[in-house]
Amino acid sequence: MSTTTTTAGKAEQPGKAGGSPSPAPTGSRGRKPSMGVQNAAGWLFSTPFLVLFTVFMAFPILATLVMSFTDFGLRNVTRPWEANFIGFENYVNLFGDEKFLKSLFNTGYFVVVGVPLTIGIGLVVAVLLNNGIDRARTFFRVGFYAPVVTTIVAVAVVWRFVLDPSDGLIAGLFSEVGWTAPDFLGSETLAMPSLIVMAVWRNVGTVMVLFIAGLQAIPTEVREAAKLDGASVWQEFRGITVPLLRPTVLYATVITTIGYLNVFEEPFVMTQGGPSDSTLTVSLNMYREGFNFFHMGYASAMAYVLFVVIMGITVLQLRLLKDNTK
Repeated sequence: MSTTTTTAGKAEQPGKAGGSPSPAPTGSRGRKPSMGVQNAAGWLFSTPFLVLFTVFMAFPILATLVMSFTDFGLRNVTRPWEANFIGFENYVNLFGDEKFLKSLFNTGYFVVVGVPLTIGIGLVVAVLLNNGIDRARTFFRVGFYAPVVTTIVAVAVVWRFVLDPSDGLIAGLFSEVGWTAPDFLGSETLAMPSLIVMAVWRNVGTVMVLFIAGLQAIPTEVREAAKLDGASVWQEFRGITVPLLRPTVLYATVITTIGYLNVFEEPFVMTQGGPSDSTLTVSLNMYREGFNFFHMGYASAMAYVLFVVIMGITVLQLRLLKDNTK
């Protein structure tokens, strides 16, 4: 009798199974923060980034834009308000400056030759590492990617030794067959191609990693169906691999082009823009004008011309390749 009464009493307790549902909590613990509090918390956590971005990114960008319309020079570093506003004079003078036009041509040459080589070699290496090489695949991937994480100083020391016309590695190979090695970095004809080779060697690892990721995202069923239909390796590559890799090709091409348009370290460390300005790029020319000659307004105008060129080429690449990535 007592057992029955106890069981019935438990069944009648609110909030238990079979009883009435427990009421929702009405205290402060059950309330969600208001939208205003959530927004305030978001801004609070974003404040450190916003402060750093404003001080070190946004303000210098806007200051450079203003400087490009002035004759800002060394005398104005301590008194910037005394710089004279000259309108578009810096921009007009740029396109009459033979040195700037030469650097613009050199940069275009670097991009036109370097980007296709980097993309093409990166794609071939990625396909081989993804399909053709089974043993020590990780070793080869690390080996191709190692130059990407190597500092430019170390890369420059190695390549200067390799290309040295008297004691370099290539000079030694030439001497073995009785030939004299050319002066790769001292020749107006060979200096820029030598820098392009070094840049491709240094950056092909990044493109390789991107293409490997894209290749591994291709469904295996598609490849198997092509093989069952009797497709050759080349037909599979041309008809399946390349079309499905077009989004990756677009991304790799855009970032590689932007990086090569900003090329600075290679000529700065290896040739200092020589010989006879044959390796002078826009970024190196900008550095000289701003920090060697202290024509900071002129250098700022040069920077914004390069910015417009980069934006224009990027938009053009997106328009040409975007329709094919759908």
